[in-house]
Amino acid sequence: MTLEVQRDGKHSFVGRNERGAEVRVGRAGAEGAFSPSELLQIAAAGCSAVTAEELITRRVGEDSKFRVTVSADRREGASELDAVHVAFDLDVSGLGESQREALAGAVDRAIERLCTVRRTLVKGIPVTESFPKE
Repeated sequence: MTLEVQRDGKHSFVGRNERGAEVRVGRAGAEGAFSPSELLQIAAAGCSAVTAEELITRRVGEDSKFRVTVSADRREGASELDAVHVAFDLDVSGLGESQREALAGAVDRAIERLCTVRRTLVKGIPVTESFPKE
């Protein structure tokens, strides 16, 4: 899988995959673009949503809509996040209390076991850079 980020202007970049998807990347606050830390948070929320989708639709209904929000803790002036918080927003009013608890537990276990982004963030991994020598 080839991913790339290409500069297309001052503080303006486009991330692409080989399937043709694109995402605009820029500094925090840049119009029409995600900052890198926002993309990290979106990746955590998106991975959680994709991982939980089957569990949710199986119990709540195939046509159920849900939203996953994400926020992060960051010390003022810090160049790192201290925590990422993912929250599911869906209508579970048709489920009994024990069914809601069972669904929440199943979603938590699935995300802990299968969500690559969450597992990687929790583990912490080396990140390397290379730069042309000539």
